[in-house]
Amino acid sequence: MTDLVLGTRVLHGFVGAAGELCLWGESADRAAFALPASALPAGAAFTASLVLPSTSAGPLPSPQLGLPPRRGRPRPRSWAVPAVVVPFADDDLVEEFDGRAGHTVRWLVELCAFAADLVRRGRVLPSVLPSGPVARWRPVLTGFDAVARDDLLRRMPGACRAATGALPAADVLATALGRLVDGLVRTRLAEAGVELGDGWLAALTGEPGTPVDARWPDGSASAGGRWPDGRAPAAAPDDGRWPDGRAPSVGGRWPGGRPFTAAPALADELAERLDAWHASAASGAAVRLCFRLSHVSELGPEPDATDPRADGADREVWLLEFLLQAVDEPSALVTAADIWRDEYAPLRRWTRHPQERLLGGLGRAARLYPDLDAALRVPRPTDMVLDTAEAYRFLTQAAVLEEAGYGVLLPRWWRDKQSLGLALELRGRDPIPAVLRDQAADLAHLVDYQWGLALGGRSLTEAELTDLARAQVPLVKLRGRWVALDPEHLAAGLRFLERGGGSMTAGHALRMIKLLPPEELPLPVTAVGGKGWLADLLSGELEQRLELLDPPPDLAGQLRPYQLRGFSWLAFMDALDLGACLADDMGLGKTVQLLALLLHRRSGPALLICPLSVLGNWQREAARFAPSLTVKVLHGAERPSAASLTGADIVLTTYATAARDADDLAAIAWDRVVLDEAQHVKNAGSAVAKAVRRLPARMRIALTGTPVENRLAELWSILDFLNPGVLASAHTFRARFAVPIERYGDEDAASRLRHATRPFLLRRVKADPAVIDDLPDKRGLRHLCGLTTEQATLYRAVLDEMTRHLAESSNKWNKGIVLAAMTKLKQACVHPALLLGDGSPLPGRSGKLERLEEIVDGALADQESVLVFTQFAKFGAMLTPHLAARFGAPVRYLHGGTSRADRDALVAQFQNDDRPGVFVLSLKAGGTGLNLTAANHVVHVDRWWNPATEAQATDRAFRIGQRRDVLVHTLVCLGTLEERIDRLLADKGVLAERVVGNGEGWLTAFDTDALRELVRLAPEAIVD
Repeated sequence: MTDLVLGTRVLHGFVGAAGELCLWGESADRAAFALPASALPAGAAFTASLVLPSTSAGPLPSPQLGLPPRRGRPRPRSWAVPAVVVPFADDDLVEEFDGRAGHTVRWLVELCAFAADLVRRGRVLPSVLPSGPVARWRPVLTGFDAVARDDLLRRMPGACRAATGALPAADVLATALGRLVDGLVRTRLAEAGVELGDGWLAALTGEPGTPVDARWPDGSASAGGRWPDGRAPAAAPDDGRWPDGRAPSVGGRWPGGRPFTAAPALADELAERLDAWHASAASGAAVRLCFRLSHVSELGPEPDATDPRADGADREVWLLEFLLQAVDEPSALVTAADIWRDEYAPLRRWTRHPQERLLGGLGRAARLYPDLDAALRVPRPTDMVLDTAEAYRFLTQAAVLEEAGYGVLLPRWWRDKQSLGLALELRGRDPIPAVLRDQAADLAHLVDYQWGLALGGRSLTEAELTDLARAQVPLVKLRGRWVALDPEHLAAGLRFLERGGGSMTAGHALRMIKLLPPEELPLPVTAVGGKGWLADLLSGELEQRLELLDPPPDLAGQLRPYQLRGFSWLAFMDALDLGACLADDMGLGKTVQLLALLLHRRSGPALLICPLSVLGNWQREAARFAPSLTVKVLHGAERPSAASLTGADIVLTTYATAARDADDLAAIAWDRVVLDEAQHVKNAGSAVAKAVRRLPARMRIALTGTPVENRLAELWSILDFLNPGVLASAHTFRARFAVPIERYGDEDAASRLRHATRPFLLRRVKADPAVIDDLPDKRGLRHLCGLTTEQATLYRAVLDEMTRHLAESSNKWNKGIVLAAMTKLKQACVHPALLLGDGSPLPGRSGKLERLEEIVDGALADQESVLVFTQFAKFGAMLTPHLAARFGAPVRYLHGGTSRADRDALVAQFQNDDRPGVFVLSLKAGGTGLNLTAANHVVHVDRWWNPATEAQATDRAFRIGQRRDVLVHTLVCLGTLEERIDRLLADKGVLAERVVGNGEGWLTAFDTDALRELVRLAPEAIVD
């Protein structure tokens, strides 16, 4: 079973004896469970000795491999594995690895992020190891930093200590964190060009010391240049061990620090003073000073004349309270007033001297926030009364106080800041009819405009603008809530409004919404209003206000209401020559909407690029819905030349072919270039993405059900293909949007991104009320998959074997020979490993498997579960670990050998699991008697060729209790016996269940010649 997922990879991490971060890779190959160092992220390569739980068959596979449990009692055993040392671990490093990341690596990434945060906030101090002496930086862990450290220690995977199992976990963490902090500080000092002088100060910069310094691991020098056993230090690297058996730092570095020269007495005294400094900084970690700011009230309309606010400039009162807070229990808060009254019972378990803690904290905080000096002049400070300007000044310093370890409780509206932007009001000069026909869509059309200011995407009124202009500080009350505005942005925005309105072309207005505003705009445009098609387009309301076009007369079929809106939207964008992304959910009919567009306006050849697994599907769908279109295919070793493509309405090709023939395709003036499953270009740096960007086109279209799979950079890549530059450069997009949204959950950045993308992206999901009411309860989707070269070769080999046997046998057995061969042909269509039975790897060898992965990927992304039926129990056993490793989701398998108790348990687990998952079932064992309504996707990997039997299997999900529409995916190999028999079943129509008997016995009614015609291989079957 292990060999079934050969090629699956998992990246693991551990901490070395000197605190270095090390990575190694695991393979599913039993013969070579560890990957070579060349397959790992870049780093210093070495051979590590790791203690892993093992059986007689080898190390136990990690859960990420998705392999079944191994028999035998596991015991710890040492293994030599290739590994690399890396100075730092982050998400980018993990993404370099071609495989899955284990939980140990994720923990190392968290540890590195924690160390980097400590260094960024200055939570480090210098220190000295007196024996040596060695200068190094070490972290200062107080307050919530200490809590975070303890949490990391609690969650440290045991596998992180695979090389240091004899050392306590706390020591391993401390060593690794100290090494990281020391290295990060030295790196930042080097980047800043800082030099700290001579001796100890100089040793605090530059690279850490190396073994050639002849130092012990604790920094001390070896007397006489010998180890305690008399060996010279030069002998140490030979066996790679310290005298106590621990491995040395592989990268040639000590756990942290750099030796320097000093008299022993001076080094000891310096070390003691630095230790005292560190102890002082780390003391008082149990409780900390906390500040709480709140708005109290407005002064009355007739304030006392002696009141300093009597001029009316600021009538608001704010209160800044002082409190003490327990670090490990933040809800334990005591006000300063209670502390001065000796009423601090909630804190007695943490401190005996709260008053000293309070005053000491205020004194240190005053160095960061000088306004606190006024409070320190009071004998028993409890709080401060602030005006709005002072409150705003405290709010701007709150982050500094937090980073210094103080608690800060701020109003919620401050945490949920809203950015100021420009509001663009657009109105057409001439009345534009509501019908959005081609003649109404013209980017050269002149529109009148008026500028305004917007907050959180909502335009401000004249009265609110007046209040902003009068504001003495950028902290104002608007619409019943306080809002902090950037002073420079506010001043620039108010000055810009003095320009008033004017007129501009629709094309210029469209460019205003880019993430990087034009130079003449001080702020990005975040709100658009007005009347006419342009205002509707920019505001994202175009689809709702669109008057629908009539379906093309040549379209063979009916468009559902939402499909008609999608087609009309595509036609409108096409008339403007603007790139468009149709991002409907899987199963909503993106194909037919595009074909309707191509029939609506035949303005030149269209190049459609798709995955090889759906190439045949496009051919069949075009022939079905748009038979009047001329379709040509550019694929395969004997594909036609680019010159022969003239006269075609649609040229179909694959992403791989487009990349290979990029020069020839770029020489053709395409009217439209369409990307189906556009997530294939989500990596803008890939060869495919670069190739498709070179293709000239009047209009570009992207079809995808998953515009964002993992990272926002994928959305940028797709939309930049459609309309280059609309989302600025990749670097700017990452800095201004991807990082704030993905890392910090910045809702303001997310809102601006939605505003910038909505004119070019139409997204409908099955849960939309306008869509779900229109969908049938159960919908069948047929996926025409191509054969890989290996599959086609095996298919031909079975045909040749069948022909030979037919020539050697009597007529009596001819039909039996053909029917036996048909089973092998079906296996070849599913996967070569199924036919060969050799346990060979699954990835990259089957068109059906590739399409199955796409279906499962899309379903899991929508938090939906999948049933996968196959009549070959052997293939189900192979498929289960592969899908588990591929998606990291729960994958269950039910087959004829499953006991009743296990069967019931599997069903219950699947039905009650909150996580989306996959249930693989053999058709005979799982086709009846089960209620699996947790899934709303059903995939038939191979055909039983009996509609009644397949319908029974489908009804495991489509039955009472199912509250979602069920999508039934049928995988059929193009140009093979599967497609021809599928066509026979379709021709029988509603009579199929009556005409077709049980199982596949109805095929015996065909004579030998008819069976030969069924099984022949068509040239278009091969898509590899």
